[in-house]
Amino acid sequence: MPRIHHTAITTVDVEASLAFWRDGIGLAVLMDASFDGDWPTLLRAPSDRLRSIFLGDPEAADAGIIELVAFAEAGSDADAGDAAGPPRPGVLLVSLFADVDATLARLDGLGLAADVRRISASGIDMAVVVDPNGVAVELLQPDAAANLDQLQRPQHEGT
Repeated sequence: MPRIHHTAITTVDVEASLAFWRDGIGLAVLMDASFDGDWPTLLRAPSDRLRSIFLGDPEAADAGIIELVAFAEAGSDADAGDAAGPPRPGVLLVSLFADVDATLARLDGLGLAADVRRISASGIDMAVVVDPNGVAVELLQPDAAANLDQLQRPQHEGT
């Protein structure tokens, strides 16, 4: 069975992205390196040089990684699109198990908790925030894994 190793996010502001993912979400930097390669061919990138930062859990560093990618000749924020607009075809969000209240408090303290949306569905507390690159990030309480099947059950009136 294939496993997801990492999700890559292109960033034009590495420091703001690190503040969000490392300091706010609480992921550890697993790797921070620059690489030369034929990225224009492989990734349709603007440059042959990129900086790659892997963030994740050092205890499980072989999966569930967020990769921040900055190209040597990155475009401007205007190229990033409208983060507040409706979902476009492609990646909808990145979902993480994290203490929702504590994570939102850290992000708020860093000035990175704009446009927070929260709901509770079938007893699962969840929130969505937007990272500095316009990527929606869903936060689910760590104990939600046991209740995720409830979201798939039909809801009946009066129950």
